[in-house]
Amino acid sequence: MKFHKLFVILLAFSLVLGTKATLFAQDEEMTMEEWQKQWDEYSVKKEQLNGQINDLNKEIDALKKTSADKDAAITKAEEELYASVGTTKAGVADWRAKFESLEKDAKGGKLSLEECLKRQAELDKSKVKCLPEFWERWNKLKCPEPPKPSGYTVIKGDCLWKISGKKEIYGNPKIWPAIWEANKAGVVSAPPKVKKTIPNPHWIYPGQVLKIPVLTEAQKNDAIKQANKYHYKKWRHKVKVVEKTDAEKKAIDDKKKVDDKKKVDDKKKVDDKKKVDDKKKVEEKKK
Repeated sequence: MKFHKLFVILLAFSLVLGTKATLFAQDEEMTMEEWQKQWDEYSVKKEQLNGQINDLNKEIDALKKTSADKDAAITKAEEELYASVGTTKAGVADWRAKFESLEKDAKGGKLSLEECLKRQAELDKSKVKCLPEFWERWNKLKCPEPPKPSGYTVIKGDCLWKISGKKEIYGNPKIWPAIWEANKAGVVSAPPKVKKTIPNPHWIYPGQVLKIPVLTEAQKNDAIKQANKYHYKKWRHKVKVVEKTDAEKKAIDDKKKVDDKKKVDDKKKVDDKKKVDDKKKVEEKKK
């Protein structure tokens, strides 16, 4: 609005100058007194307009200062906000770029579930997601739905090791614990009078339809680690170390102390007896 006023005043000022030129052009048709009178009137108007321009310039300078102060206040507020989530403006810009890239790729179906979850977990480490700019969008971000587990029908001669090693399953027999975990509480289906659970990985029966879960690389590695805790052929657990209770630990410590004390006492008795025997031998030699 202020700039609009300035434009009007400048326009009026230009009209004054234009009128002066007209006066010079019409000089022959006016008397000297008439010309001087108009010149004085326009000179007064010119001074008035210059005064208004000066006032507007002061207002503009004041507005610029106010704007600069507000910009500084906004910058300070931003810095404090970013510091509250442990980063800087540059850090937020970097997080924003990665987040927007993930949003785009996730919506475009360009990501596997594993890759999406990996990138999401990386961004989740930062508190930047809590900023108002991102919070609602972060909660709406969805990775692709995991593929539904496929099924496998057990035939005679099968075992979890053999099934896991099939090329169309995992291609690695050591991933068998993942199949067991997915089915030990209940298989997809089973014929009449055939168990519908697998409490023991050694016992599966023809006709059972097993769930074959879709695994990430990390889940496959976990299954392999679990398989290494079992014997290769007998499918039995290795001996597990049972953690003792505090009472049992105390009883063991007390018994050890008693045994150690008995050993010390027995050794002292032996040493004392030896001293006595040695003394007797010395006395006998003297006789």
